[in-house]
Amino acid sequence: MSTTSSEAPAGAPTAVPSEQARHLLSRFTAGPTPALARTVAGSGHLRWFEEQLSPDRIADPAGDQVDTWWPDLARTPLDLWQRNVEGVRSGYDVMRDYAAWQLTRRLVSQRQVHETMTEFFENLLHVPATSDGQFTWRARYGQVVRKHALGRYDHLLNAAIVHPAMLIYLNGATSTKTAPNENLGRELLELHTVGAGNYSESDVKDSARILTGWRVDLYDTWQRLYVPEYHATGVVKVKGFRDPNRSADGRAVLRRYLTYLAHHPATARRIAERLVTKFVSDSPAPALVDELAQVYLRADTRIVPVLQALVRSPQVRGSVGAKLRDPNEDVLASFRAMQVSVEQPVDTNSATAVMVSSTGSLGLVTSTWPRPDGAPLSNEAWSSPLRALASVGLHWSLANRSRPTAQVVHRDPLSWLPPLPASFREVVDHVSRTLLYRPATSALVGTCVLATGVTPDTEITADHPFVVSGIPRLLAALLDTPEHYAR
Repeated sequence: MSTTSSEAPAGAPTAVPSEQARHLLSRFTAGPTPALARTVAGSGHLRWFEEQLSPDRIADPAGDQVDTWWPDLARTPLDLWQRNVEGVRSGYDVMRDYAAWQLTRRLVSQRQVHETMTEFFENLLHVPATSDGQFTWRARYGQVVRKHALGRYDHLLNAAIVHPAMLIYLNGATSTKTAPNENLGRELLELHTVGAGNYSESDVKDSARILTGWRVDLYDTWQRLYVPEYHATGVVKVKGFRDPNRSADGRAVLRRYLTYLAHHPATARRIAERLVTKFVSDSPAPALVDELAQVYLRADTRIVPVLQALVRSPQVRGSVGAKLRDPNEDVLASFRAMQVSVEQPVDTNSATAVMVSSTGSLGLVTSTWPRPDGAPLSNEAWSSPLRALASVGLHWSLANRSRPTAQVVHRDPLSWLPPLPASFREVVDHVSRTLLYRPATSALVGTCVLATGVTPDTEITADHPFVVSGIPRLLAALLDTPEHYAR
């Protein structure tokens, strides 16, 4: 079985979207494909975006197919733990499967905005996909985030904070009324809701007390349970939230507390600011942040109206090329640009595993950021010389079809060329339209001249040396340009 991010036959004319359509695809998908380019050219990019906001209405056979490729991700937490202890398969290996599944689904899914927003909220409510105890529940945690990624944030927050993966990671699984652990209570305030500087130490202590009672049966059954005798009763106050908290069963007060935090104006601003940082600029415009925060509050924490306001803002339209691709985005966009098809994995040499290792080479293996604050959203984190060199290596390998070579189908090099003979300038323009979905500028032509040694007016014929050995240099040069590196 195989699946691909492109449905266009080799040599087919490539639709060139408008700058704004290409810009929207670069921000809210894993990268353009010929099919996406045709869609936004035919129906308009904003219409496409609106359709994407209802993912359940979009058939996704390719995404459904890859859901079956990693059977360990469907195992129970207890089964995963026992297999880890018995040496059958480690939690580390299972989490590499999870990273491969994430990347592959983002590569091929028709529900690109849903995939993008799932990644956004998994980063906001971050639980590392590591081989520590939370690996037993991590794939299921991702499914919970996915379920709510285009829904309401209050629903997502209520589901995520008491999920076993989050409880294990931030010590909520062992917190009790006699020894409340403040880790989850603090990060809930600082990272998941109101943000740093908007709470006191007293708020943290009561936040931790409200969270007590939830447990995970660590190293035994790995089941989540609620134990009323572990819940700390008594009056609690966090910012404007007050509750007598009399019941030993504190689940109701916790739901009220999380719902309060999700609706807090500081939470609205924090989510709005992260959205603007991710999809617009590293210097979020205060007016846009304020506007999106108000939309969020008026919409009762629903995410879709916020995204609708975001993509129609002049700040988005004016931010073309202002963001750099992070490791995940570079790997996925490069695979999609090269129209690579991946097949069901067999071992660590398979294309899907190579995608995971490639994100590590570029700076961060998918979903393994070690701190609870989530991977950085700013350009600065992903613009070092070493990162640029790693990207050059990735692009060169894909252009030369040298890696990956297992469970993968690469596009034939000759299929990138226009009908020959043609001038080298015409060749560059044709390939730029096919690879980058834009006509070649004089600067792009100049870059390709330097990469290949072929002058712009040289006539390229079927037996020209460039056709024999120069096509990979041209492809790699285009992938190395800011037009591809930026999103």
